[in-house]
Amino acid sequence: QVHLVESGGGLVQAGGSLRLSCAASGRTFSSYTAGWFRQAPGKEREFVARILSSGLDTYYADSVKGRFTISRDNAKNTAYLQMNNLKPEDTAVYYCAARWIRGTSNEFTYWGQGTQVTVSS
Repeated sequence: QVHLVESGGGLVQAGGSLRLSCAASGRTFSSYTAGWFRQAPGKEREFVARILSSGLDTYYADSVKGRFTISRDNAKNTAYLQMNNLKPEDTAVYYCAARWIRGTSNEFTYWGQGTQVTVSS
């Protein structure tokens, strides 16, 4: 079991940057794949990025590739999402998620409470 808490959201102008953090507690975070998702009001939740437990392999949604970078520091039990060149369409609640590396499903099981990111034009 793992508990996740996001932080770092806020209001920025288009073209600006934010760095989101996801602090994990409970079981060792190194046993989990970590991911970031986002959801805008009235919209479906969408995948943003994921990183393997080792931190050696990452994958991004096409909409953020080249602008966002996911990373993790297992010694600190923390995952990050560096967001550069932000656009108004990036405005959403961003959620950190985790999936046990030896689980039987590809779905992310554990979720944080979310942090609001608002990008003004």
